[in-house]
This record gives sequence, C-alpha cells and structure tokens, in this order.
Amino acid sequence: MIRPYHPSDKNELLVLLKANTPEYFAPSEENDFIDYLEKEVEDYFVLEENGKIVGCGGINYWENGTVARISWDIVHPDQQGKGIGKKLTLFRIEEIKKNQTVQSIIVRTSQLAFRFYEKVGFELEKIEKDYWAKGFDLYEMRYKTGN
Repeated sequence: MIRPYHPSDKNELLVLLKANTPEYFAPSEENDFIDYLEKEVEDYFVLEENGKIVGCGGINYWENGTVARISWDIVHPDQQGKGIGKKLTLFRIEEIKKNQTVQSIIVRTSQLAFRFYEKVGFELEKIEKDYWAKGFDLYEMRYKTGN
C-alpha cells in the first residue's frame, strides 16, 4: 500500500536509509535526509507491506511548479529487485501527470542507481563527479515525454 508520509514515520525511514548506507548513500547524507523530512517535504510517500514500511520516495516542485523532481527514493535492501522501487516511482509519475502545471520530471541520483531510472523512462542529461559525497556522483536525468 502506498500512502502519504507522516512525521511519525521518520524513525522508520532513517532505519531504511541506514540499511542502504554506504552501498547507495554516503553516511554524510543522513543529516540531509533529516533536514529534508523536517523542512523540505512537499509530496512524500511510503510503501507498506504487512504494516511495515519497505520503501519511500518524494516529489518536489521547482521553477514555479513547472518542474517536478523525484526525490529521496529508498527501498529496504531485502526488498530490492521485487518491483517496489518501480511501483513507487511509477505511482509518483502518475501523480505528477495529474498536475497540469508540470512540464518536465527530473531525478537527481547517483551512478549507483541511474540504471534503475533508465528502465522506468528517464534519460541521462548530466554527470557531476563527487557531488553527493566522495565517490557518489550526481546523475541528473529527465523523464522522456510521451511515456
């Protein structure tokens, strides 16, 4: 079940982040995620299975709402490869498509996850080395129109 994030979910989401550190996130990103959850959440969702949160991800809006950015995707390592990330990403893309103001959808990820986003319709536009932390490069991608 996908539902909106509630602040009471925060500790469970931090457990998800830590379970993916350092494989997908640098340890230094934990404070960024806490700041995001406390100050920058616009549309954020969690995916629950059997009452337990196994994935999460958000949407933020930029440039007067014309650009939607997929943000802070995290899936528990035990659940990766089971379609949870895809389900959560496609759900958010459909939510974004309901907003007539949005003209493009982007995601800012790393070299560790960009292939996943390619599979769901994003194309690589830019790479910036060591952007998130040393060894964690920025891969900026845009959703292909017509998908």
